[in-house]
Amino acid sequence: MRLKDKVAVVTGAASGMGKEIAKLYAVEGAKVVLADLNIEGVEKVVEEITINGGTATGVKVNVAELADVENMIDTAVNEYGTLDILVNNAGIMDGFEPVGDITDEKWDLLFDINTKGVMRAMRKAIPVFLEKESGVIINTASTGGFSGAHAGATYGASKHAVIGLTKNTGFMYAQKGIRCNAIAPGSVATNISSSMKNVNEFGMSRAGLTHQVSPRVGQPDEIAKAALFLASDESSFVNGTVLTVDGGWTAAF
Repeated sequence: MRLKDKVAVVTGAASGMGKEIAKLYAVEGAKVVLADLNIEGVEKVVEEITINGGTATGVKVNVAELADVENMIDTAVNEYGTLDILVNNAGIMDGFEPVGDITDEKWDLLFDINTKGVMRAMRKAIPVFLEKESGVIINTASTGGFSGAHAGATYGASKHAVIGLTKNTGFMYAQKGIRCNAIAPGSVATNISSSMKNVNEFGMSRAGLTHQVSPRVGQPDEIAKAALFLASDESSFVNGTVLTVDGGWTAAF
């Protein structure tokens, strides 16, 4: 059990990649706090984990709200005594808008969820990690975090920022026992497309050119296995970097 007695927080845990990460962490021995705005979905996953002999707690969290994010970390510490692993997985898509069609409202919404929410969770967790001189942060970025052609300008910019935050944090705290890495999934079978509103036809037609060469769609459990590696001691010398999990898609360009 690679995460025996560890305490983990996973955001966006009601479905998709977050759900599979939380389930796998529990199987590997971690006590898991599942956070999501969809509390009904979270409770179903908690029940599934518990039935299978794991330990989990669900909490309703809007990662765009500071109080929710801080309560999420406090819940882990209050329920299980500490925090060892933070997985910032929650995120939403844009509508493939190029920069000429971005609205301030859409820009602010995506950055509040995809970027500021990640920063706030990390900021809240760091003092816990510093006190114990250990901790792992895993941020779900995207191949759109290093490519300009996989989504709209806003989503791409928000995920580029997550990668920059990840690298800076990994370097800054490297001598404090804290590791921070990101996963960059390619196309994965999740429900993130449900967050797409009023898809921009021009932007989609341009981004679609790159999507056509993706070898296949990945499955959430394949991302979870990468997240397990980064959370475990097997990756003890992996820090401040991005693990691309896309079936070879971005190897082509």
